[in-house]
Amino acid sequence: MHIIIGLFFSVAVLMAGCESPPGAVVIEEGTARAAEGQADAEGPHGGKLLHDGDFALEVTIFETGVQPEYRVYPYLNDRPLPPEGVSLMIELARLGGDVDRFAFSPQGNYLVGNGRVREPHSFDVRVRAEHVDQDYAWAYESYEGRTTIAPAAAAAAEIGVERAGPATIRQTLALTGSVGMMPDRLAHVRARYPGVINTVEIRLNEMVKADDVLATVQSNESLQTYSITAPVNGVVLEMEATAGEATGNEPLFVVADLSQVWAELDVFARDMARVKPGQPVRIESLDGDRVAEGRIQMLSPTASAISQSVRARVVLDNTNGNWPPGQFVRGVVTVAETTVPLAVERTAVQQFRDFQVVFARVGDTYEVRMLELGRQGGKHVEVLEGIEPGDVYVAENSYLIKADVEKSGASHDH
Repeated sequence: MHIIIGLFFSVAVLMAGCESPPGAVVIEEGTARAAEGQADAEGPHGGKLLHDGDFALEVTIFETGVQPEYRVYPYLNDRPLPPEGVSLMIELARLGGDVDRFAFSPQGNYLVGNGRVREPHSFDVRVRAEHVDQDYAWAYESYEGRTTIAPAAAAAAEIGVERAGPATIRQTLALTGSVGMMPDRLAHVRARYPGVINTVEIRLNEMVKADDVLATVQSNESLQTYSITAPVNGVVLEMEATAGEATGNEPLFVVADLSQVWAELDVFARDMARVKPGQPVRIESLDGDRVAEGRIQMLSPTASAISQSVRARVVLDNTNGNWPPGQFVRGVVTVAETTVPLAVERTAVQQFRDFQVVFARVGDTYEVRMLELGRQGGKHVEVLEGIEPGDVYVAENSYLIKADVEKSGASHDH
């Protein structure tokens, strides 16, 4: 079966340039005399029948309980033929130039190939057989998960490609929390000597600089007036000073330096073993508009009595006031980082039959590649088998390729 090419997108231009290659069965030169199209007949075992006069082969790919393997049943005059009298060779020419070759040996009432028929089962097939000094040869197409798209159509559909190769797999953990003030940046300002507050020079929530006068106090002992000044640059978060009131040792002002704050992320018991100081963290506002990068500075030594979580603290630069204390945030912690020799982008991976796949591109032709996947990260996923380093695959809008393949009637012929 050949898949008719072309993405049937709503835009007519996407159909331009898509061609349907020939689908006829090609008969090899020599003694093969099968009529065109006979290779599409189905045999009693559900396989493809290849006829040449009185001699015939039924070609099947068997994969129930075993790795996919060729099982070929010979016939003479439409009756089963003992496989011991037949010599057989099959070649599979794959998209991209690879050729798989299979020799056969008799087993029961069929000939079995000497290797696994790897996925995808999409190739140009050449069959050569010998029986009683008579040579036979056939060639036919057996495609699945394949389509062709003209470059202009692919560009219009914004189909983007990448090359498979090494990548850094970052395994992440999503946490939630809030922005908090750093205790060492909070100044509790008191009067040096008991007395009466003469004046209050600032207002609540006002920005002050170090050494700015906050209030003046007349000392009870010396009756001298002295100034209470800001010890740091910051904002006045609390104020308990009123002109005319007496003051002792209680804090009159709380000044906070908010140029640095920290994100306090809740780490629950199931994740505690994975989270450690020094790990990179991406902090995001809940609306996604603000993002900051940092590292875990510390983990709180005690757990919350209610949630049983501990706090992972990440210092944030807040010079521009982007992270007001009390704001809820998300944190994406990189808990493991590994460089793997072969990976693809996660956005490229699609579900096809029972497989996780990507679509490789060779020229203007796209074809499914069944993958065995390993470790997954935020952007990439490791590939253990199914695609080769340097292969070009669809990384953007791969779902359009899948839709075109399925619309064209992709099959998995045996």
